[in-house]
This record gives sequence, C-alpha cells and structure tokens, in this order.
Amino acid sequence: MSLNSGIDPVTLRAYLETEYQIHGANPFTLRVGAACPALAELHKAHAVTNSAFVTAYNPFSTLLNETDNAARHTKLRKTLKHRGFVFFEGIGKHPANDWPGEPGFLVLGISLEAASALGNQLEQNAIIWNNTDTVPQLILLR
Repeated sequence: MSLNSGIDPVTLRAYLETEYQIHGANPFTLRVGAACPALAELHKAHAVTNSAFVTAYNPFSTLLNETDNAARHTKLRKTLKHRGFVFFEGIGKHPANDWPGEPGFLVLGISLEAASALGNQLEQNAIIWNNTDTVPQLILLR
C-alpha cells in the first residue's frame, strides 16, 4: 500500500479502521492487517486462494443518495453473477464514525488484477484484497 495516493489521510485512515462484515451462514468480519481464520475456512471450502471485498457505493468517497447507491449495488451483483463468481453479501462499516455503512460483496477466486479493474470501473478509491495468508490488505486504486 502506497501512502502517496490521491486519497486524503482521514479517508485513508477510515479505510484501515473499517470493519468489513461478511454475511452468510457463518458470518465473520474482515479487518485490514488481521488474520481471519473464518476467511481461511471459506477459501478452503470453495477451493480458492484469494478473494476481494468490493463495493459500488459512494464512488471516490462521494456520498450518493440511497437510490443511486442501491442501483449501483444491484448492477454490481448482476455483473458478478454474469461473470460466474461465487460471492457473499457484506458491508463495510467504520466502528466509530458517522459515515454510512457501504454494502458490498466478498468475491471468491477473483485475481488481484480483476478485482482492481472492477474497483476502478466502479470508481472506488480502494478494495480489500485477501490472498493465501487471509490477512486482508487495503489496495489503493489511485
């Protein structure tokens, strides 16, 4: 992660502190820099070595209204289904600040290149990347 990005330090810190809650039969939370045994089990169960948490909400950290965000989220879900990915609903929410939670998807088996391209297409500042060590990493896209 490069700190020489176009993202202001307050927003960058918020990304690092956000909790990425993954829903499903066995819900769990991803935290940047903290190993996640539940994610390791999910990777193993689906025979994948990597995943990414991606959202379509609030492009470039600009708050949109709920209608526009929901439409972007629905379009992302359709894109992931069309591409044949296995994915789980989730939400990125800071534990203390007032920024609204941002629904997204934990996409299994997606490459870093594809996840970054998707994040760029969605006009996001960053994605959360998980590889074989299942320690979530913040990947800045700008």
